[in-house]
Amino acid sequence: MPSLKEVRVRIASVNSTSQITSAMKMVSASKLKRAQDAIIQMRPFAEKLKEILDNLVASTGTGGSVYAANRPAEKVMIVLITSNRGLCGGFNAYATKTANNLIREKYAEQAKKGNLTIVCIGKKGFDLMRKTAYKIENHNEIWDGLTYAKASVVAEDILKKFAAGEVDRVEVVYNKFKNAATQILTTEQILPFHVEVTKGAAKKTEKTGSKPDYIFEPDEEKIVQDIIPYAVKVGLYRSLLDSNAAEHGARMTAMHKATDNAKDLLKALRLSYNKARQASITKEILEIVGGAEAINN
Repeated sequence: MPSLKEVRVRIASVNSTSQITSAMKMVSASKLKRAQDAIIQMRPFAEKLKEILDNLVASTGTGGSVYAANRPAEKVMIVLITSNRGLCGGFNAYATKTANNLIREKYAEQAKKGNLTIVCIGKKGFDLMRKTAYKIENHNEIWDGLTYAKASVVAEDILKKFAAGEVDRVEVVYNKFKNAATQILTTEQILPFHVEVTKGAAKKTEKTGSKPDYIFEPDEEKIVQDIIPYAVKVGLYRSLLDSNAAEHGARMTAMHKATDNAKDLLKALRLSYNKARQASITKEILEIVGGAEAINN
């Protein structure tokens, strides 16, 4: 059985840890509210943009856009979105594992040939991936104040490489925010650009029997050429906002569980301390009684 001093030291240590995890939980909850508001406000815009693009592409096609060129996937780029900080459970590890599974199941041949590039947005993903043989690009600076401008710089570089033929396919791996306790690991192809029918467009088609007819100025082909790069940038920025909110949700949940575990451990330690203290007092009483009897005899 550990001594009373050892138990006291451990109780003080666990209590200090509990205070830290509780404070981190409150900080993450505060940041989560702002991050959640940002992604909730962004989603309707992104969905409407997809709906407009769906209507445009359905009527005019992609207009021969270089960003919609469906080439054989000889050279692949994977954008892995993680965080710069830890203490958020399996948030970063699961995203990295998903990226590795994607490579193993879908792009193993490209990886063997050295035609696979990983763009790491987040220090934790970079730390987990840098020991591999893949080509690694790092953009940790994005998380130092996430803005559309910063996301646009990274997206612009990806678009240039795709247009130049340096990359044939680009996929993004990230945690999609659902709620504070749930993050959905998501893989999305952003290049070559393709449009899927959105729920809003499908509902309108069911009601009217045809897609909504918009009047565009200038002509539709010109708009398609200009809006596809913008849609790619918006898509990457939305993924970053999703991951940012998911990170704070994961950290808040992890710190909540850590605080609860610390409280349970404190209860066990205090019980152990009281037992040891009671045993020590009982031993001292027995020694006193034994000494008194020895003197009397």
